[in-house]
Amino acid sequence: MTMNKLLIMLALALLAGLAQAQIMKCVGAGGRVEFAAACPPGTKAENTGIRNVPAPASAPAASQKSLAERDAEYRKRQVEQQESAKKAEDKNREAADMSQNCESAKGYLTSLKAGMRIGKTDPKTGERAYLDESDRAAEIERAQRAVDSNCK
Repeated sequence: MTMNKLLIMLALALLAGLAQAQIMKCVGAGGRVEFAAACPPGTKAENTGIRNVPAPASAPAASQKSLAERDAEYRKRQVEQQESAKKAEDKNREAADMSQNCESAKGYLTSLKAGMRIGKTDPKTGERAYLDESDRAAEIERAQRAVDSNCK
């Protein structure tokens, strides 16, 4: 019984050796060179020292996304880009409005401080009235707050 086990182990060792066969350089008539595990008849075999190790069973390929999933991701990225572009546009528009409001507030404040006649229309009667000195101080204070809030 131990002899049978020994023979089986020897046979398995030989099979394992066959699985890792050596690559041979086969030189044929006219100097044509081929590489193979076994050289065809009529060629000269030369040892290359390269072992032909069988490739391990390939692992399942990484799960690739389906076309629909890739399309959905593409559309999502497009929507995100459009939203970010819209936000940037809104931010630029807001900055331009702030700049315009700042310039207007500075101009009005300069006019008030220079003592120019500033006229206002009364909302109830529609009559035009000019600021007197007491109203001018309050209006300068209000204009200064507008400059402070719009000019950052």
